[in-house]
Amino acid sequence: MTWIIVGLGNPGEEYDGTRHNTGRMTVEQFAKDNDFSAWKADAKSKATIAKGTVGTNTVTLVLPDTFMNKSGTAVVNYVKSVKAAEHMVVVYDDLDLAIGTMKVSFDRGSGGHKGLESITRAVKTKKFARVRIGISPTTASGKIKKPLGEAEVAEFILARFKQSELPTVDAIFKKASRAISSIIADGYAVAMNTFN
Repeated sequence: MTWIIVGLGNPGEEYDGTRHNTGRMTVEQFAKDNDFSAWKADAKSKATIAKGTVGTNTVTLVLPDTFMNKSGTAVVNYVKSVKAAEHMVVVYDDLDLAIGTMKVSFDRGSGGHKGLESITRAVKTKKFARVRIGISPTTASGKIKKPLGEAEVAEFILARFKQSELPTVDAIFKKASRAISSIIADGYAVAMNTFN
């Protein structure tokens, strides 16, 4: 079986380590955890890719080198049919989840995430797995403190994680990496039961 794992983010050094690059950073963690090949640029698809295996499955990791809202143009080169999309996992940041939390889902809407909207349009289906990684801080009582207003949201998601958040972020990247392996090896249902 061939799987495509997509890590969403923006290209360029100025976006390294920002909240909006959470998907990209998680897939980089997954590549490290599973001894994948070195990353290489694929100019034709405007993406950086790495290849490897998980069990008997062939896996290609795709980091679109387009801006977030054009992610679909890179992905469509790897996922050429609605059927193929069922073996795609898209990993991305989610403002509706707290830092240190994640959710595995399948065949869901975009929740307003521009990168996910672009991919759904490009592959013409919602039937693929998502691993959503929380990026919002919480109050002392555990309530999510989400920025309000378009300008505030943009500023927040393009900011880097605070130093104090990094241990939590690193831990969730490792957990999400295990969840991706589980989706590939055991299927969505098992991964959802285990990791949600």
